[in-house]
Amino acid sequence: MNIRLRSALFTPGTHTERFSKAGEIGADALIIDLEDAVAPADKVGARQSALQALASPATSMVRILRINGLDTRQGLEDILALLDSGTHPDYVLLPKTESSTHLVLLDRLLGQAGSSVKLIGLIESARGVRDLSEIATSTPRLEALMLGAADLAADYGCGPEAPNLSAARAQLVQACAIAGIAAIDSPYFDLKDSAGMLAAAMQAADMGFAGKAAVHPSQVKAINDAFTPTAEAVAYARAVLAENRAGVGKVDGQMVDEAVARKARRVLAAIGETTALI
Repeated sequence: MNIRLRSALFTPGTHTERFSKAGEIGADALIIDLEDAVAPADKVGARQSALQALASPATSMVRILRINGLDTRQGLEDILALLDSGTHPDYVLLPKTESSTHLVLLDRLLGQAGSSVKLIGLIESARGVRDLSEIATSTPRLEALMLGAADLAADYGCGPEAPNLSAARAQLVQACAIAGIAAIDSPYFDLKDSAGMLAAAMQAADMGFAGKAAVHPSQVKAINDAFTPTAEAVAYARAVLAENRAGVGKVDGQMVDEAVARKARRVLAAIGETTALI
C-alpha cells in the first residue's frame, strides 16, 4: 500500500482559484473534479483549466484528477487530453467503477504513454460492490478504492445511514486489505453537522479506512485528526516493534506477537514512518 493520505478535498474543475486552498488548510490531497461538480456546458473549460493547473510543478500535496466515466464522450476526451498534455497528476480517479475493464484500459493507455500516473477506483454502484474483489486486483497501477456513498445509496434505494451502506463499507475495506491497497471513505455531506462529521471520520478510521474524502474545507481538520494516531498510540507502537524485534515479549503487561506488531506497523505508517513496515 503506497498511497498515504488522510484527507482528500474535492474541488470543482471550474474553480481554479480554489486549487491552492486544499494545501493551505492541510489537506493531504486535492481532487480536481471534472465529473459531478461540473455542468455539461462547462466540461471543456474545466478540463483545460485542470490540465493547465496540473502542468505546474508538483507539490507535497497529492493531486488527483477525477475524470468523467469512460462510458461517456467526456470521459474519453478527458483521458485523451491528459495523455496528449503530458501532465502528470499523482492519480486519476475513475468514477462509477463497476468492473476491472475500464481500469485495465486506463492502465494500458497510461502505460503506452509512458506515464507513471496511478489509479483510484470510485465504487458507487451495487455492481461495483458485487465485483469488489475483481476490481481491487485488476492492475498494479490501482492503489486505492474510494466509496461513493451518495450514488450507492441511490442505487440501493436506501437512506444515508442504512445498514447495507455499512455492509458495503466493510466489503470495500476487506477487498482493499486482501489486495494490499488503500480504502478511502466517502465524503460526509451535511456541512452543518460538525459533530457527525467527526464521528463518521473516527468510525471510518476504526473500520480500517486509510482516509476520507471531503467536500468542504471546513471538514479537513476533523478528518486529519481522526486519521492521525495519538502520541500515546505512536509511543506504544514503537515500543511494540522494539520488543517484537527481540522476539515475543510484553509491553505494558500485554503479550506482543506478530499480529500486534502488524497493527503497530500500520500506526507508524500512518505518520509516515515507512521503515516500520520492514
